[in-house]
Amino acid sequence: MPTETATTAERWKLEDIFTDDADYERARAALDARLPELEAWRGRLGETPGVLLEALDALTDAARELSRLRSYAGMKSDQDTRVPAYQALRQGVEMLATRLAEGTAWVRPEILALTPEAIEIALADEPRLATHAFFLRDLIRQREHVLGAAEERILSNAALLTGSPATIYGVLHSAELPRPEIELNDGTLVRLTPVEFHRHRGSPRRDERLRLFPAYFSAYSAMRDTLAHNLYAGLKTHLFRARTRGYPSCLAAALDRDRVPQRVYRNLIVQVRSRLSVMHRYFRLRARALGLERLEYPDLYCPLTADIPDRYTAAGAERLVVEGLAPLGEGYVAALKRAFRCRWIDWHPAPGKRSGAYASGGAYDVHPYVLLNFTGDFESVSTLAHEMGHAMHSYFANRAQPFATADYSIFVAEVASTLNEALLLRRLLDAAADDRTRAFLHATVLDGMRGTLFRQTMFAEFELEIHERVERGEPLTGESLDALFLRLLREYHGHDEGVTYVDERYAVEWAAVPHFYYDFYVYQYATGIVASTALAEALVREGASAGKRYLEFLAAGGSDYPLELLRRAGVDLEAAAPYDAAITALERHLDRLERLLDSA
Repeated sequence: MPTETATTAERWKLEDIFTDDADYERARAALDARLPELEAWRGRLGETPGVLLEALDALTDAARELSRLRSYAGMKSDQDTRVPAYQALRQGVEMLATRLAEGTAWVRPEILALTPEAIEIALADEPRLATHAFFLRDLIRQREHVLGAAEERILSNAALLTGSPATIYGVLHSAELPRPEIELNDGTLVRLTPVEFHRHRGSPRRDERLRLFPAYFSAYSAMRDTLAHNLYAGLKTHLFRARTRGYPSCLAAALDRDRVPQRVYRNLIVQVRSRLSVMHRYFRLRARALGLERLEYPDLYCPLTADIPDRYTAAGAERLVVEGLAPLGEGYVAALKRAFRCRWIDWHPAPGKRSGAYASGGAYDVHPYVLLNFTGDFESVSTLAHEMGHAMHSYFANRAQPFATADYSIFVAEVASTLNEALLLRRLLDAAADDRTRAFLHATVLDGMRGTLFRQTMFAEFELEIHERVERGEPLTGESLDALFLRLLREYHGHDEGVTYVDERYAVEWAAVPHFYYDFYVYQYATGIVASTALAEALVREGASAGKRYLEFLAAGGSDYPLELLRRAGVDLEAAAPYDAAITALERHLDRLERLLDSA
């Protein structure tokens, strides 16, 4: 079991970014003082290719320093969301980000005042501009959605307001939402924070699960209308940005950043909905394995084996992840070991600590960081593998790319994370010593597909519908959000067909999902696992050649559009083949699990 109080080795080393808060403040003040200097290039970008290079280099340096400041302030705040001084750090850097955006709002319109031909001539005449070539050409592509300098300045200032709904939600969700307490069967009294709910929702005791779920969601029901108004405000900020920039919809605006056609999003929903029967087959098998006449929504998280698998220490989790990711090659494994050795990770839950997990590569000149809430269960190990996929993506991209093209799209980020999960599961299946463990692991793969492909697609459908309602001028109330979410829950889980009973008390689950503030984020989890499944199959089939393509994909960072990067890695998400491969893999695990359970 992990210790209750994390050791120094199990906390991340933020001193690698800034030695202390005073050092951070000096750097923040220095960047703030530099902002007026950026005006020196205003009105001059078309003079010569050399002047354009100097201006873009200066702007990129400012953005790189801002990213480093944001990383430090954000992680300090996430360590303990209750500390006002840490919240002030985050607020201060966001104000600085707004000033930087406001002070450089003229850049894009001024570049677009040049003709595409002039920009191509500049790229040819000044080879060092190659660092900024992708930015320049992508800007030309988005020409019709870039406004004049005055309007861009207004939009930059609007960031002071548009981030508020997500910030408010984050404070409520992580710190201030009143959480009920519940007594477990062993007499332990648990306050149902997101971390504790996540820890206990897979209880092998069904009566305990059926008490935990309604209790947890009751906290959101008690503040449903407040949370609905806050989400509505967040969606209206998305609509404001989309309409101001001349996009026909919020979806079009969100996907255009990565040049992802809307048909990719809508096709995902169509593809997954057409295959719900496969997941319903698994739910029926799960009910049979658990000895239940009827599966209920809280029964989706418990293990199918009689006992929960072994608990893991941080050291044990590290060892498993390193072994599982060995197929990615010695260079990948060496970087992974360095991350564990050099304290890139904050491991354990703590009072006030941000819930969930993430990886951040924002400290470009340092190294990536990972936040976990490691509880010692198998899912914690899988989460470690997932987040290290993000961290290694940033590590290889930051080493190979200049800052201007190092940051990659979430669209490809979720490929790197879910591939790691698949490789970890493959290693564990190969080493499994008994049928009970094999059954658990096959069920884990199926549960991962349920949670990442099917569940996130359901979220994507919900997110699309609520945005379209706002676009039509319809109000969003707690009641209407509940009704929509409950309908989708029941359709995806086969409620009306008698597959899984979904109680109406779980209709408010939308309020427990922070990603709905992220502007069409969740669909990328689903497309990501489709792509990573195809890549994992290629690694098994082709070996080193597929591994080489994959590492090149990681190192490419954000140097091209995500669909193009994936095509070079061997996956075309505009074709049917990757979706077919994902469902075929799911059915293969389902067949094996069924045989194991039947033989038992």
